[in-house]
Amino acid sequence: MTLDDFLNHIGAGGVLGTPEIYRLMDEMSDEARRITCEINNTYHSQEELRALMSRLLGKPVDETFKMFPPFYTDFGRNITIGRHVFINACCHFQDHGGVTLGDGCLIGHQVVFATLDHGRASEDRGVMYPAPIRLGKNVWVGSNSTILRGVTVGDNAIIAAGSVVTKDVAANTVAGGVPARYIRDIDRNEKPDYPCPSETGTVDKRSMG
Repeated sequence: MTLDDFLNHIGAGGVLGTPEIYRLMDEMSDEARRITCEINNTYHSQEELRALMSRLLGKPVDETFKMFPPFYTDFGRNITIGRHVFINACCHFQDHGGVTLGDGCLIGHQVVFATLDHGRASEDRGVMYPAPIRLGKNVWVGSNSTILRGVTVGDNAIIAAGSVVTKDVAANTVAGGVPARYIRDIDRNEKPDYPCPSETGTVDKRSMG
């Protein structure tokens, strides 16, 4: 089985449960771990990180993409990243089923994208069931959130920190909790509920180092 065969199988809704598929997954995992080891274990400029991520994904990432390592994946070849995307440190992408980040997405610390599920019956537990995760444009995912297989998050949505997202999230809404639920619509004129230095006219120089 080739990588293209595997991706076509995933795209057609196939399950992962044959020796041939497992062999390919092992091979791709080895390659992904080699590249992520290079990403994570020494300092790189953003330009160097973009080059490494392009190797990992098997296609170029945009020049506007930024990230803070470490970054973890055991596959890598089914991730699509738009323009002006930022991924913060310690994120985990289980991307066999496909992970798409639209333009302008912000991904907080330690976010997990899990595109695989297992069979419920004990004799079926080793079979994996993939489904894609899709984030629209300008989605903000708060730190320590987990997004599960088959979820689509609409444009401009916010996922509150620490959430477990099991169902689709509508555009222009805030969702949060375990499991994540609709909280409210987003007010485009809303500001954080604490004053910024520019609003108070004062700056604590101690906070500036």
